[in-house]
Amino acid sequence: MGSSERKERQKAQLQQQILDAAKEITIRDGFAALTMRKIAQAIEYAPGTIYLYFESRDEIAIQLCRQGYQELFECLQPTMNIADPRDRLRAIASAYSDFGLTNPATYRLIFMEDPKFTNAALSQVPIDREDGAGMRSIQLLVKVFDDMKADRMLSSDVNSARLAEIFWTSLHGILSIKLTFPGFLTTPSEELVKIMTDTFLAGLSPDLSL
Repeated sequence: MGSSERKERQKAQLQQQILDAAKEITIRDGFAALTMRKIAQAIEYAPGTIYLYFESRDEIAIQLCRQGYQELFECLQPTMNIADPRDRLRAIASAYSDFGLTNPATYRLIFMEDPKFTNAALSQVPIDREDGAGMRSIQLLVKVFDDMKADRMLSSDVNSARLAEIFWTSLHGILSIKLTFPGFLTTPSEELVKIMTDTFLAGLSPDLSL
């Protein structure tokens, strides 16, 4: 390995070390507590070193968002093997809920913090790139409704992307309330997600116009 390759590898390793430390701080103390100085202390480097790799705390937050979307996609990806789109939708809903409740700090960061982080992490990223996982996650839902149309469970005129957005926002509504006001909803999250999904599916028919 040449010296230039070694330097690039070391640079990538330190970048990931910075992101790992930032994620640990976010999980432990919340995103509001994340500072460049705390990251530097965690990895035992001078604060100025962090700025050689990331321009700002916001840039680190955007990278954490992209990693969070990748983790979410990896959680949802196994559902692609389920043939029946209705069962696949139920599995996606369950996996999505499990991800949010198991990784509350990551979920808050990618969906409930400053929208400029989410917008920056999602915008201008080709869907086939690794850091395009946020859009790939949405496309898993779109494909569910496309497959329902192909199986004549839905009219071919139905907008699959719109249905995906409606379903996603319904899921997010449950999780955001559970994470923000855990004592407000007395019904367990799993039951809420199941009832919402079954009710959503019950409302779909070949006559639906959307």
